[in-house]
Amino acid sequence: MTTTSVNPTTLPADVAALRRLDPGLMERLRHEALTIPQDWVVEYGDYQNGGWHTLSLLNDSGDPRDVTIRDCPQPQPTALLERMPAVQELIAELGVRVMWARLARLDAGAFLWEHRDYGELTTAERHRLHVPLVTNSSAYLVLGGTKVHMSVGRVWRLTPTSPHGVCNRFGPSRIHLIIDCYADDTFTSLNHAEAPEPGDAEPLPEPEQAQIDEAVATATGLAELGYDHAAETTLLELFYQQAMPEGLAYDLISGMYDTLHRDDDAQRWKAKKNVMLGRA
Repeated sequence: MTTTSVNPTTLPADVAALRRLDPGLMERLRHEALTIPQDWVVEYGDYQNGGWHTLSLLNDSGDPRDVTIRDCPQPQPTALLERMPAVQELIAELGVRVMWARLARLDAGAFLWEHRDYGELTTAERHRLHVPLVTNSSAYLVLGGTKVHMSVGRVWRLTPTSPHGVCNRFGPSRIHLIIDCYADDTFTSLNHAEAPEPGDAEPLPEPEQAQIDEAVATATGLAELGYDHAAETTLLELFYQQAMPEGLAYDLISGMYDTLHRDDDAQRWKAKKNVMLGRA
């Protein structure tokens, strides 16, 4: 019997699967991520539905609960990092010039809405590395009309200045080590893409107007009943289901409120779109 191989979907240019990590080190990293962090912080509330939590490992204050990202050319270890020797080993092994390092936990049912990052920082060239420590197949990144499952066992590179969003539909919690680093020769040496594993990437279907119209009608009905949050979430989640043009989910929400003659809400979502996509 002939076995047919499955070719993985090509990744968008703004995300790449980089080097593989030692399995023994990965197991120690996973153990630390599951047993040591406590008192996770919910930050960037406007960017999520409440299920994204972080703790800092390297920052400019040494406080693990200081999680608002800033330019930081000379970060110092937090008390949390001092308790995680495997994470220390990996960061030293990568050798990149770290700006900020943190753990990020995305719980079941959580979404980070479509957004761009780094807009509030200086124009220095920087990059983001992800090291998945605990994940599941329903946790994925959406970027460039493609859903990307960052699988465990390797370093991933993300260009977060492109519009992207993240979800964890069914759980269990996804935990990533995220390292924001400045461009240097070490990063250049690391930044060599390899082929993703089958199942790591899947193109989202092109949006169908009938489906969008149905979602808008459902959301409008919810808003008329006073369930604004449910209405907005119905439209925001379209970004994770279809290859939506940039910002369309936000336009649908402001358009819904225009239809309902709720001008203040419509203007609020138009302004939020500009903030989320770095246009403010």
